[in-house]
Formats: sequence, C-alpha cells, structure tokens
Amino acid sequence: MPASPALFCTRAFIGLGANLGQPGLTLKSAVHALRKLPDSHLKAISSLYRSTPLGPAGQPDYLNAVVWLETALPPHTLLAALQAIESAHGRLREIHWGARTLDLDVLLYGNDVIATSDLTVPHPELKNRNFVLIPLLELQADLRLTYAMPLSSLPAARDHHGIELIASHWTD
Repeated sequence: MPASPALFCTRAFIGLGANLGQPGLTLKSAVHALRKLPDSHLKAISSLYRSTPLGPAGQPDYLNAVVWLETALPPHTLLAALQAIESAHGRLREIHWGARTLDLDVLLYGNDVIATSDLTVPHPELKNRNFVLIPLLELQADLRLTYAMPLSSLPAARDHHGIELIASHWTD
C-alpha cells in the first residue's frame, strides 16, 4: 500500500523502455505497478516517445517514458523493486542493449551519486540519451547533474534525431 505523503523524502526519476511484445500495454502496466510501490508516490509521468534502438541491429523501435517518483525506499531497495516489476513482465537479461519486454532504470535518486556493482546513479548513459533526457526534462526542466551542469545544456537534450513524440496523456 502506498505510504502517506509525510514519508516521501527522495525524488527519483525512473526511465521506462520496451520494444518487445506489446510495448505500449507493457509500459502502462509498469506505471500501474510503480503506483503500487510501498512508501512511494508517483508524482508525474512524461509523454510517450518512440525511439530508434541502440545496440544490436534488427530490433523494433522502443517506446520510452520517464516517471517522477517520490519515495522513502533506499536506492537499492528501489532497484530491487524495479527489477521485480521487470521480471513480472518477462524481462530476460540475455544480450547487452538487446530487445526487451521492459527496462526500468534509476536515472536520478535525489542528488545522490551511487557507484556500486549493481547500481550507478546518475545513470551512466543519461547524458548521452535523448530518449531519456527529453522526457526527463519534460517533467522537470531545471534538473542538474549532481548539482553542477543543467541537464538541459547537454547536446542530447536538444537532439530530436531518432525520437518521436507519440502521446502526451497515454496512461489514462
């Protein structure tokens, strides 16, 4: 059961992506699961975007979005919860940057910098991926990378090549 708002202490941004099966339905289901996370509140959802896949050739295009989550979950607990949601949606980790039913990434967790064997925050590829930056900045335009550089100043934040807006209100 979601916690009362008094418990929310950390702003986390989660990237969502899918390109196998029925990606639109999968992302809607993932948003529904994120709404049910304990001690958390889903504050906002970006528009839905279609993007050209990175990695092995021959993959279908991805659907991508970002959610803003207020959470009292510690970062590794949040990661475990996201991986459980991925598994529930048939996620297999076979090919690096390969096609997948669901990908959930912790992009930012407050202003924390985390570097462990299983979690790196800010997400290591955040600054290079327009399909993450554009929906992220849609949710909060003044975000900075660890107190320094505004994310909006990154070249990928202004590069719309290979990304297409699909829907603004897609979870209804």
